[in-house]
Amino acid sequence: MDLTNKVALITGGTHGIGAQAALQLASEGVKVCLVARNNMESGLKEQLDEMGAEYEFVAADLSKLTDCGVVVERAFQRFGQIDILIHSAGGAAPGNLLSVANDTWYKAFDIHLHAIFHLCKAAVPYMRKSQAGAIILISSAAGLRGVKNALAYAVVKGAIPQFTRALAFELSEQNIRVNCISPGVIRTRFQDFLTKEQVQNNIDNRIPLRREGAVEDVADAITMLIKNQFITGENIVIDGGMSMRIV
Repeated sequence: MDLTNKVALITGGTHGIGAQAALQLASEGVKVCLVARNNMESGLKEQLDEMGAEYEFVAADLSKLTDCGVVVERAFQRFGQIDILIHSAGGAAPGNLLSVANDTWYKAFDIHLHAIFHLCKAAVPYMRKSQAGAIILISSAAGLRGVKNALAYAVVKGAIPQFTRALAFELSEQNIRVNCISPGVIRTRFQDFLTKEQVQNNIDNRIPLRREGAVEDVADAITMLIKNQFITGENIVIDGGMSMRIV
């Protein structure tokens, strides 16, 4: 896909992986609509302004059905098309079977899964008009293996690769490609809850490449999946080898 003048709707687009994806796509001529619950960070706005990017910010809570439809309409009204959808919004959902709060369980499904369903349902009709599109969903290495004290998070992230495969097959005749990325330990504010000891344990014992990932590592893969027109229904794991090892 030639990215010049394409339009990307990016949820969770004001920080972390979403923000870096926005910057990389904007640098290649993509117009970006950034969605988040909070205001844009000044640093991101300055970077987009400096590169002369066309962008729009929409404040929304994507755990709400109505907000999913609103952000898609806002993006279309602003730019007149939607070519790319990246769902990077999410959040932690701690707790094991007996300790996880019911509200935490349901909210995890709302933001990680139900939002995807409603966003795609709203955005795909615009992609069908041009018989082309790229949808990128963000799962997690936690969705590939069993993890402790994060049952809801692991379950919803584990469902995303299957959603990817099913939707990719469904939309293939319209030349709309759907792919998934499963990051491991990527240095963002999502990892700020880790202690220094936990960070060091990840590097020494859990990640074969002996380092944390960077948002650029994930954004590079997002850009590749959008540009490559012969990949669909795939899940790309970016975790430094963490999920492939036995010991």
